[in-house]
Amino acid sequence: MRGRLKVEEIDMAGHHGSHPRQGSVDVVPFVPVRSVEKDEALNIARRYGKFLGGLGVPVYYYEDAATKPSRQNLVDIRKGQYEALPEKMRDEEWRQDEGPFAFIPKSGVTVTGVRFPLVAYNVNLRTDDLEIAKAIAKRMRFSTGGLRFCRAIGLALEDRGLVQVSMNLTNFEKTPIPVVYDLVKSLADSYGVGIADAELVGPLPLAALEEVIRHSLRVRHFDMNQIIETHLLG
Repeated sequence: MRGRLKVEEIDMAGHHGSHPRQGSVDVVPFVPVRSVEKDEALNIARRYGKFLGGLGVPVYYYEDAATKPSRQNLVDIRKGQYEALPEKMRDEEWRQDEGPFAFIPKSGVTVTGVRFPLVAYNVNLRTDDLEIAKAIAKRMRFSTGGLRFCRAIGLALEDRGLVQVSMNLTNFEKTPIPVVYDLVKSLADSYGVGIADAELVGPLPLAALEEVIRHSLRVRHFDMNQIIETHLLG
């Protein structure tokens, strides 16, 4: 299993990077799509959690699989990241759901559960000023007064000489991609900074593109059934 290989290959004690993380297999979400029911996805997530816990990795369940309200949000579980684990794993409040109640330096911890489809959307800015990306990210994310279903951080893309507003949209239906882009662009304009390009990271639901078509092409009446592949896959 891919998760097992990463646990064996990656030593978190020597890991460094920009993105929040607390384990070699950091988060494993199971997302129900099409005919899969949430209960089925929950069963799979718990089987996976038990499997990984059996390998000696502390595991937390989050979102719809959470065992307590304080563990529903990934951001809350990740608080302090890997570096905070030695202290957290001595606190009963952070007793794991699966695996050992201990700090495992090599693997860290893994979070798994069931959630609504997430859209990972990044906008790259034509500047190397990281403070601008951080300021825009602060205006974007809900926890600091931004869009309701948006999480955002500012990152440096040193190999390109740019900075990035890296975002997770946790409900694309209520916080659509075009709304996010327009706000980032407006904020970037206020700093006199242009947009270089953007990224959609990983898979996303076809429905997430519906609002992009409506907004960007100004299509007044659009139905996902107009997409040929929708009929072929149905």
